[in-house]
Amino acid sequence: MKKKPARKSATKKSAKDATPDPKKILAGMVKAAQISGAILRKYYQLSRGAKLSIAEKPGAGLVTNADIESEKACVKALRKIRPDFSFLTEEETAERTPARGRWIIDPLDGTTNFVHGFPMFCVSLAAEWDGKIIAAVIEHPILRETYTATLGGGAFINGKKLKVSATKTLADSLLSTGFTYRKTELLHTEMLAFEELSSIARAIRRPGSAALDLAYTARGVFDGFWERRLSPWDVAAGLLLVREAGGRVTDFKGNEDILTSPAILATNSVLHDSLLAVVQTPEEKLRAKWNLD
Repeated sequence: MKKKPARKSATKKSAKDATPDPKKILAGMVKAAQISGAILRKYYQLSRGAKLSIAEKPGAGLVTNADIESEKACVKALRKIRPDFSFLTEEETAERTPARGRWIIDPLDGTTNFVHGFPMFCVSLAAEWDGKIIAAVIEHPILRETYTATLGGGAFINGKKLKVSATKTLADSLLSTGFTYRKTELLHTEMLAFEELSSIARAIRRPGSAALDLAYTARGVFDGFWERRLSPWDVAAGLLLVREAGGRVTDFKGNEDILTSPAILATNSVLHDSLLAVVQTPEEKLRAKWNLD
């Protein structure tokens, strides 16, 4: 008499409820980001007769067919890793559905740079589980640099470990920032903070890709980065890179939960409080200091 197969435990968790191992999903994320990066190179170099179409999103910069194609390819590749994950994407090519896990994708961060032939743009990809970023990839397709990070596992560039800078004073620092596309809103405040820090820091750069600004902060190139009016897909991957490289990331009030915050400040930790004091200074005080009233 054949034995009946043992019944599966009713309490056994389904695959979609299983907490993902960041290190195990990272390889698939890298592949997805590199597929998207190859698409961006195709359009950027126009080596295969690809035609770039450009449109403008009101108050949100440019969008091209390269953005759309890159995002669709990334979504397709990621579905194979964890089909149960939902998506938060800049170009909204995938439906947003409730789930414990979520992919957060910017298929082309730095679109204006891309359109004008300035090679500072990237693919930014993060995996979120229960509201926490657990894995991240930033792919710089022109320099063939792949930035990766896993929660508790460190940050790397092409397999080499990243560490934030050891700069101790603002006077010795190289900083980075960006300005909102909504030029009638906050621009005066942003320029005042820029002017204040320009008078203190060694230099400030404005490359035009928040994800790469964060990657370069994790790498120790920039000592700090700040910006207002960013979206979750701009910062999700980069914030994990910076933190895993030993840096600190908050909003302008010092809160560490920044995905839904209107502002971000990322530093090598040492300079964080000094930078925070400047970027959160009320506009009227900065205007008075610079005799702009």
